Amino acid sequence: MTIGEVSEKFEMTTDTLRYYERIGLIPPVPRKKNGIRDFDETACKWVSFVKCMRSAGVQIEALIEYVALMQANTGLKRRKDILIEQRARLIKQAETLRSTIERLDYKIEHYEELFKKN
Repeated sequence: MTIGEVSEKFEMTTDTLRYYERIGLIPPVPRKKNGIRDFDETACKWVSFVKCMRSAGVQIEALIEYVALMQANTGLKRRKDILIEQRARLIKQAETLRSTIERLDYKIEHYEELFKKN
């Protein structure tokens, strides 16, 4: 797939895809003889993984380290630790969001009661 096709498929800009490759967030993408990126299934899986993680707020630095360890085929324990750390952060964020939603629900109910009285 071309970078444009991948950009459309994953709803990311081509600049973002190039940036992610340049900083090591996704492994180097295979290229055609003319130098144009040719995203294969593996490259697309990396894009999907990184998009999912970034959408959830996972830190770029953690992902770069994870990708580097994967490419070197080393650091199994560290890779697992990175995922565990990021999962714990996401759980904390989810708890904060749940608490905020509960507070908003309470406030909305309060206004509903006021509207009923008027």
